[in-house]
Amino acid sequence: MTEIGEDKRVGDQVFGWGIIGSGDIARRFASDLTLIPDAALVANYSRSAAGAEEFRGAHGSHRAYSDLDLFLSDSAIDAVYIATPNSMHLAQALKAVRAGKAILTEKPLAPSHTEASVIQREAARVKVFAMEAMWTRFLPAIVAAKAKVDAGEIGAIRKITAELAYEHEYEPESRYFNRSLGGGASLDLGIYCVSLAMHFLGQPQKISGLWHAAPNGVDISSRITLHYDEAEAQLACGFDRDGANHFVVEGTQGTLRLNAPFLKAQRLTIYRGFAQNAPFGPLPARFGFLAKIYDRLPLPGRKVEEYSFDGNGLQFEAMAVMDAMRSGARSVPIMPLPDSINALRAINIVLAQPAAPQIIKL
Repeated sequence: MTEIGEDKRVGDQVFGWGIIGSGDIARRFASDLTLIPDAALVANYSRSAAGAEEFRGAHGSHRAYSDLDLFLSDSAIDAVYIATPNSMHLAQALKAVRAGKAILTEKPLAPSHTEASVIQREAARVKVFAMEAMWTRFLPAIVAAKAKVDAGEIGAIRKITAELAYEHEYEPESRYFNRSLGGGASLDLGIYCVSLAMHFLGQPQKISGLWHAAPNGVDISSRITLHYDEAEAQLACGFDRDGANHFVVEGTQGTLRLNAPFLKAQRLTIYRGFAQNAPFGPLPARFGFLAKIYDRLPLPGRKVEEYSFDGNGLQFEAMAVMDAMRSGARSVPIMPLPDSINALRAINIVLAQPAAPQIIKL
C-alpha cells in the first residue's frame, strides 16, 4: 500500500471510489471521476505491486494495493468499480459485497445469467448497493431518447434495429477471443444492443438468434431477435466487420436514431412525417460519406439534437451510483440488476445453440 499527500475526503461531502483493475476501461473511469467535483479516487488495486503503483501515479489515486483483502478493508472506499476481465467479475463482486462494499461492475455483470443471479442474491443478503456498469443507459442522448419514447412522441414502438460491430484480427489469447477471460462478441458488444433494446421495450415474449464461431469456438458474431406481441428488436454484433453501429427505434408516429457509435451516443435524430418515409429515413451506413452528407441536409420532419459531453461518458453512471447511495438506495431505476440478468439470459439462450455455418465469400 502506498499513501500520497493528504486524503481529500471531507466528511460525507466527498465520495470515495476504489478501482479493481488497471486496463483501458479502468483508466477511462479514473479519468472521468475527475469530472465529478465531489468524487475522489481513494484507492486502486492491481495484481502486481508495480502495476498498482503505476496506475496510482498516472491517475492520482491516494493508495495503491496489490492485496485485494487490504484494498477492500480501506474504510475510505464508498464504492468499488470492478474493471477486470469478464471471467473475474463473479469472484471479485462477491468478495467486495461480502466486505460490505458497494459495487459497480463493468459489463457484463458476469459471463452468464446464473452467475449474475448469484451476485444479485448476495448483494441483497448483505444489503449493499450493486449495479452493472452499463454506462450507455446513462448518457444524456439515451436519457432524452427514452423520455421521448415514454412521452409517446413516436407512438408505439414497432421495431428496433441495432448493430455494434468492430473488426478485430483473430488473436486467441486476446480478451476478445479468449474463452477463459469470458471473450466473445456477444458479451463484449452484443450486451449493449440487448440491454438497450430491453430498456426501451422490456422483457420479450420470445428470443431467437444465431451465432458464428471463431476458430477457437467463441462467438465472433451473433444475431439476436427479441420478439414482442407488437414489436421486434433485431440486434447484431461482431468482431468480423465494422458495422453501422447505430440504434434505430421505429414507432407508429416517428423514428428515433441514436447515431453511431450509439454506445457513446452524442447525437439523436428524430424523423417524423415526410422524413420518416423511405427513401427519406435513416440512410444505411454502407453509403458511407454520402450518408453523412445526407444526414446534414435540411429535410422537413427531421430534427437533430446534440448531446455532447466531456470525457468518455462514464461519469454519468458514477454520479447515478453516488446519488443513489446518498439517498440510501441499493439500486438505480435506470439499471436494476434484474435487467442485467435478463439481458445475459437472452445472450446465453442464443449461444446455447450450435454455431451457424460460416458464409464463405467468393
